[in-house]
Amino acid sequence: MNLEEYFNRVGFHDSYEKLDLATLKLIHKQHVMSIPFENLSIHCGERITMDLEVIFDKIVRSGRGGWCLENNFLFGWVLREMGYNTTTLGSRVFNSNVNEFGPLDSHLINLVFIDGKSYLTDVSFGVSFQVWEPLELISGKDQPQAAGVFRVIDKGDFWVLEKTGRKPQVVNPEFASSSLINKKETKQLYSFTLVPRQADHFFDKCETLQTDPSSLFTNKSICSLQTPTGFRALIGWTYSEVTYKPEEGVDVFDMRDVPDDEIEPILREKFNLKLLNELKPSLTLAK
Repeated sequence: MNLEEYFNRVGFHDSYEKLDLATLKLIHKQHVMSIPFENLSIHCGERITMDLEVIFDKIVRSGRGGWCLENNFLFGWVLREMGYNTTTLGSRVFNSNVNEFGPLDSHLINLVFIDGKSYLTDVSFGVSFQVWEPLELISGKDQPQAAGVFRVIDKGDFWVLEKTGRKPQVVNPEFASSSLINKKETKQLYSFTLVPRQADHFFDKCETLQTDPSSLFTNKSICSLQTPTGFRALIGWTYSEVTYKPEEGVDVFDMRDVPDDEIEPILREKFNLKLLNELKPSLTLAK
């Protein structure tokens, strides 16, 4: 594993002699624009591991994406190799079905310390909830980004990340009531503490998320990639191209269902992904 291979993968060609916020912002954005958030391994009969060398080979050398336990784990390694003061944290994703945060840490994130300030980095939450740049760890401050306004809130024993978005404007009437479109203006994304975590903290959850029949990830095949104007997503058989239009206060959703024989070309052409094993798309509701 080496940084040059990673830099080539994400198209980062700048100097990193100065470990400042500007450099961190740039490489964070390059990652989310280049590497998809995806769980397709689960639906290709492949096992996801938290072996960093396996993750590096998959994402960097084989041109794949990954979920947070891969993408953010890799990104944490990159930041440390570059020389950033970085701590790995665990977070609990908000479950809107039961209106509470998950009971266990299932989402890996990283905290970076620069000039006496702390910044939350997360290159793997995907779709319209993906931050493009790090968020300063300061409670209640509105931090506008392309996807909307993010803020972290100190609740005392834990912190919460939330996002206020724009109204969805759906081009295709048949998708107007789709559950794939978030219609809640302000949404809690996850809670976290500042307790440092090692990789083994996530081992059991990594296994559960890819095997439990009630897991979101076993029920939905997901691939999303950020673009300069929004994001693309293939969830099950539904392909979406989303354009952010903050000046109009809307996000424009152009959605369509695609047949099986279009799945592979879409992954190749829209996400620059080529799978080794056959994908069996899935889009079912967790029980």
